[in-house]
Amino acid sequence: MPRIARKNTARADLALLKVTYAEASKRETDAQIEARLADRFDILDILTEGTIVGNSRALIVSGAPGVGKSFGVEKMLRQYDPSGETYTIVKGYTRPTGLVKLLYQYRHAGNIIVFDDADSVFQDDIGLNILKCVADTTDRRTVSWLSEGKLVDETTAEIIPRSFDFEGGIIFLSNLNFEYMIDKGSRIAPHLEAMMSRAFYLDLSMRSKRDSLIRIRQVIKAGMLADLPPASRDDVVGFIEANFERMRELSLRSAVKLAALRKTSAQWSKIASITMLRNG
Repeated sequence: MPRIARKNTARADLALLKVTYAEASKRETDAQIEARLADRFDILDILTEGTIVGNSRALIVSGAPGVGKSFGVEKMLRQYDPSGETYTIVKGYTRPTGLVKLLYQYRHAGNIIVFDDADSVFQDDIGLNILKCVADTTDRRTVSWLSEGKLVDETTAEIIPRSFDFEGGIIFLSNLNFEYMIDKGSRIAPHLEAMMSRAFYLDLSMRSKRDSLIRIRQVIKAGMLADLPPASRDDVVGFIEANFERMRELSLRSAVKLAALRKTSAQWSKIASITMLRNG
């Protein structure tokens, strides 16, 4: 199938998935959605802690962008290690060679690697095979890199061995819906199934705009935007509730930007309407 056709098919599939979730969301009350989301994020905290202390080796968290996946995980990591020496957070594109170097640097027990919105790592067969190895439930997780070229650890200038044991933990914060991609027969479906069989997989079940709206309310109620007076926080929430169907991005980041506008200008709502809402 031509690349453009594949892209159009993928977009159509994603649109259908969003409609399906939206229809399911309509059958729930706001209280039911709030309870469901609270349960999922409580579970996220529990699984994150389990990975940090070494009770589990790998965690995959799937959810829409900007819903607080990163916030909770990073907060817990800082609590366990304020110095930040035992963990690293990877964002963006990762090549297999960079992945091997990273795994070597954080190979010791107690170290954690977080792949945050670095979904390119799931698109490379070589990288996926390496990740399957380090997420495995076997007693020893040995990473092998048998390429002719030598890899060097830039932090110590030492040559990375052809094989080494990885004893740390890995957390993936992904926008991909693994179950949906597997059901649709994605090219990487076998790899995703293998990853899910090795790691804890948590779907935050946030696919509709209504889910995102209630999640934003939930987080603000829990203390986000605490630097704003209560009346100003109510203004921000009111703007989101009135316009969430037209917002270009419905996320916690949007709430933060609205709060900044609320503190900056008496015309904040006019500016927000021009800069953050879709036309029409």
